Amino acid sequence: MKKVYIAGPLFDDHERSYLEEIAVILESYSYETFLPHRDAGLVTGEFTFEKKSKVFDIDMEYLAPADLVVALLTGRDVDSGTAAEIGYAYGAGKELVGIAANTIKPINNFVWGLFEYGKNIVDDLDGLKDYLDSKN
Repeated sequence: MKKVYIAGPLFDDHERSYLEEIAVILESYSYETFLPHRDAGLVTGEFTFEKKSKVFDIDMEYLAPADLVVALLTGRDVDSGTAAEIGYAYGAGKELVGIAANTIKPINNFVWGLFEYGKNIVDDLDGLKDYLDSKN
């Protein structure tokens, strides 16, 4: 079973909910998913060294063996944590898929390039399904 790491901003309920929808889709295609806020937890309250390092270590434990990284590329600019995860995945030779979620602002050119010059960026959840269908 292919392992998928789902990357994206976690700043509000809407973003987390959208990421959970992504996980449901991937799981319906029999992928094993890791969703950071669901599976490692959020850093809440005081951002102590212990809390931050625990979440980082768990995230890396699942990012390192992932076959595929699906990233939500929304916001005024790609979230910095998401960008770091994308860069790590690209450097490790992992398959990357981006979801633009119909953003009105162009995606950063360097980020765009990491997704096979934009070929692996879809507009929405239906586009993700189409991408997955093309792989099966």
